[in-house]
Amino acid sequence: MSAEITLFVNPTAGSGRAAHAAQPAASALREAGFSVRTVVGGDAPDALARLRAAVREGTGAVIAVGGDGMVSLALQALAGTLVPLGVVAVGTGNDFARAMGLPVREPARAGRLAAEALKEGRVREIDLGRVAGAGDGAGAGEGSGGRDGAGGTWYGTVLCSGFDSRVNDRGNRMRLPLGRFKYDLAMALELAAFRPFPYRITLDGGPVLETEATLVAVGNGSSYGGGMRICADAVPDDGLFDVIVVGDCSRSTLLKVFPRVYKGTHLDHPKVTVHRAAKVTLEAAGITAYADGEPLGPLPVTAQCVPAALRLLT
Repeated sequence: MSAEITLFVNPTAGSGRAAHAAQPAASALREAGFSVRTVVGGDAPDALARLRAAVREGTGAVIAVGGDGMVSLALQALAGTLVPLGVVAVGTGNDFARAMGLPVREPARAGRLAAEALKEGRVREIDLGRVAGAGDGAGAGEGSGGRDGAGGTWYGTVLCSGFDSRVNDRGNRMRLPLGRFKYDLAMALELAAFRPFPYRITLDGGPVLETEATLVAVGNGSSYGGGMRICADAVPDDGLFDVIVVGDCSRSTLLKVFPRVYKGTHLDHPKVTVHRAAKVTLEAAGITAYADGEPLGPLPVTAQCVPAALRLLT
């Protein structure tokens, strides 16, 4: 393994927390005997191009410092390679780190953990989702630039579609209010216009399931949206997605079920169906797919679970 480690930093993540968090992470790596190179792009495509160059040049590992968007961007460069990923999670959601049992908003501890894992060769091989479709032009990671040369986008946590993605769409168009309040307001506005969506769902090439659904989530990890455990039982190294279908709910039922998502207790609700599959195709009109919190583009999409696609420092 090369002694040079790449810090992949989003200076704006977590209202600037990432820029400060990079310092203790770099110190921990240097104290462990590694040299550190920092990659910061001018925008998402530039950052990804710089990271891919570092991987080609033989970096020993990449430590993503930021939130889920930064991790998502790193996956586009690291999936299918032998270069391991460490995570210093200091963003808003940090769902990838939560799902993998990594420290959240503890940059010094996360930096030490990555350094120790590198010294000891402690790596966990995890699955990733690979998405085709979604307009064949959308990217992942910080909003754009995530597509690789072969076409497709990698993700580590949850692909979502339906009511939750419509809330994301509306929230992303709103300038005010700021922070979580924006998405609370977006949810209230979407509820006012709520209706279920006619889906066509294909699991592992089987017969098409036609159903009215509030949302469909395809989880490699357990949560999205900063701890909402939509795919609470998903395991990121079992070779399968957990596919959660929330059926045709009334507004009142949705208001009762949605808060249960934070604890993962919604899975036993009669309107919720859980499937497990390695390949999932979703079709529905007027729905945008999101993965790792980033917009992919409109349905249809096909997601494939790729076993052991990423080497994770733990």
